[in-house]
Amino acid sequence: MKALYAPVLYTGLPGGIEKNKYIVFDEESGRIKEVVSEKPRDVEVIDLGKDIVVTPAFIDPHSHIGMVRHGEPASEEESNERFDSVLPLVDAIYSVYMDDQYFRESVEHGVLYSCVLPGSGNIIGGRGALIRNWARNIEEAYIGSCGLKMALGYNPRSTTTWRGVRPYTRMGAIALLQKWIIKARDTLMLIEKGKKDLEEVEPEVQALIPVVKGEEKLRVHVHKADDIVALFMLRYRLGFLKPPFFTIEHACDVHEEWVFERIKREGVPLVYGPIDSWAYKTELRHESYKNMRLLVKVKPFFALMSDHPVVLQRNLFLQTRFLLRYGMDKTEALATVTYNAAKILGLDAGAVKPGWRASLVAWKGDPFSMESYPVMVIGEGKILHEEL
Repeated sequence: MKALYAPVLYTGLPGGIEKNKYIVFDEESGRIKEVVSEKPRDVEVIDLGKDIVVTPAFIDPHSHIGMVRHGEPASEEESNERFDSVLPLVDAIYSVYMDDQYFRESVEHGVLYSCVLPGSGNIIGGRGALIRNWARNIEEAYIGSCGLKMALGYNPRSTTTWRGVRPYTRMGAIALLQKWIIKARDTLMLIEKGKKDLEEVEPEVQALIPVVKGEEKLRVHVHKADDIVALFMLRYRLGFLKPPFFTIEHACDVHEEWVFERIKREGVPLVYGPIDSWAYKTELRHESYKNMRLLVKVKPFFALMSDHPVVLQRNLFLQTRFLLRYGMDKTEALATVTYNAAKILGLDAGAVKPGWRASLVAWKGDPFSMESYPVMVIGEGKILHEEL
């Protein structure tokens, strides 16, 4: 057992800031045992000094780290499979390479967990993988699935030279999606009536049945308001896509308040960003850091992403500066890269709570100050990085 002393502690929860706390954790289980005000006995206490601020480790809910890798030719990246446009059996974990140098840099900056998703070149791109950034290999890294990637908008219709049936328009992309969802829904009805056995169903349809049943999350790449509205229309027209079993990913072109209000009203989690990236296509012509003022005003439930390598994952936390600029308090801003991301992913990390993973970052100074940096990073009870 060890305890990390936190002169100042951001718990990761909105409103969560405390002083002079000892975070007691078990190295073997990697879990937080208790958070107490008095120095615990018979426990090794890590005291890094009076100017230390402790936060939960950061969580990136949308990235391609390990698939698009440091220092390797673009032709070798593996974020998109190209043999068809609907690929529910593809699993991102098998295209993650843990020797990517950016994993080490992420750990050094306090980002310990990643949801690695396939790219958005396909209508259904495959299953995402929730991983530990510090692991030696993909087996040790893998925590579980973080949903099935789906894409609307420009990207899936920009890949007409790839193999398989490809859409040229948004209506074509939605038509292909509807075809497969209806097929999975009708198959499920036959199974439930005892007219078909699951083992007789083609594997791709089997993989979509949990989505139709609302048991597996769809992670939907959309940028423009009309893409988001089309998604809501599909939700009601096809009778699936029930929150929290789908998320809106990106929404960077949204520049009108009513869109965020609609997202909030529908109860759909938003994985927003990346901020600080180049708007390289027409569907991003309204992209601006200034759109974040609408997020702060409306406050749908959201987390920030890096979309690594679009924005390097080590810079995930830097994006919170715009939330502060538009009036969000520090605890709420921190939650967008800790607790909120964890809740969307179903991960018991991102908050300093008994029973949760002991994944913590000790900062020299307030993490919101430009001169501050992590002096110790702890991942599930193990010290991963020290810079004293």
